[in-house]
Amino acid sequence: MSQRGIVFYLHVHQPWRLRDYSVFDIASDHHYFANDHLDGSNEAVMQKVAQKSYRPMNALLKKLLDKHPDFKVSLSITGTFIEQAQQWAPDVIESFKELVDTGRVEIVGETYYHSLAFFYSRDEFEHQVEKHAKLIHDVFGVTPTSFRNTELAYNDELGKWAESAGYKAVLAEGWDSVLGWRSPNYPYRPAGTKATSLLLKNYRLSDDIAFRFSNKGWSEWPLKSETYDAWANEATSDAPLLNLFMDYETFGEHQWSDTGVFEFFEEFIGRWHEREGNTFYTVTEAAAALEPVDEVSMPETVTWADSERDLTAWLGNSMQREAMSYLYALESRVMHSGDEQLIYDWRRLTTSDHAYYMCTKWFNDGDVHAYFSPYDSPYDAFIYFLNAIRDLRYRTMIHGVFDG
Repeated sequence: MSQRGIVFYLHVHQPWRLRDYSVFDIASDHHYFANDHLDGSNEAVMQKVAQKSYRPMNALLKKLLDKHPDFKVSLSITGTFIEQAQQWAPDVIESFKELVDTGRVEIVGETYYHSLAFFYSRDEFEHQVEKHAKLIHDVFGVTPTSFRNTELAYNDELGKWAESAGYKAVLAEGWDSVLGWRSPNYPYRPAGTKATSLLLKNYRLSDDIAFRFSNKGWSEWPLKSETYDAWANEATSDAPLLNLFMDYETFGEHQWSDTGVFEFFEEFIGRWHEREGNTFYTVTEAAAALEPVDEVSMPETVTWADSERDLTAWLGNSMQREAMSYLYALESRVMHSGDEQLIYDWRRLTTSDHAYYMCTKWFNDGDVHAYFSPYDSPYDAFIYFLNAIRDLRYRTMIHGVFDG
């Protein structure tokens, strides 16, 4: 039997959420973010998710790494998460270090601030990628050799950039409209590249855990580890690779502990190991071990969010587009100010979550957006963000920096 492997990749992120920043705060109070002010909600979220997800899942991953010598994991960890965890949950950072120190946990590169800068400012995008790589090296002692853009936002241009930046692999969504008859269970080559591999998420099997696991209306609920193991082995019966990509917070936060998600995952890893020829890869290991079978082109941007799998989760309405346009229009003025706090505040506003909270979609996608949002409505999110933008502009004027 030929070897087949799973790339199990988890994304770790927490944004700096805006407080209820009103028009009356403009030009008088420059603290936009909760915890920079009297509002402690960012700390409260970190403490809650650390207790429900980060601590128990890191403990489980360490247990599985100790028990199964072939078990491997890939993580992407944003700079905004690391900043908050260092401040309010330093033990969580230490537990991530323990995982990385096993030598079987890869950290994937990305933008420090979980931003959409690739689509607005290449200079800022590259700065954030470099800043993230430095932070990962400083904290964990490793340098990323694979890359994922924010929300798996990928197109042909990003694939070419990843190769030019020296990354061995880049991640993307294995979306049907792109793949056609092809399977996501093979490595591919980004269009126009020669040395970088493209690993595509198997969204059906990934989302069975990430979104459907606790849905009592799902025909497969409750999902058993033996059922999922059978699906995973069937998916790789004639293919070498299964890419299971999801948010880290799937475990314990999106799918609560009482759903049995931790026990399910532990049992599945054990079952997968029982079959001869089954193994795990990190992202970079998969790229090194498996030759791409074809070239995949994505001229239009594909993401892993919402039913459209495009950028409409962040740029689908006029509020979102206006907010991002105003934000990046200030980039030159902010940078020329030389004010480190001002620059830091501007960069925290590039985090894509701010635009995500402004989404006005309905039905299932709208429910997901509402679940993550700390605001009463998308319009509140827009108003607070625009007020912060107005104050940023005021602060650049104080430094004598104007348009033109």
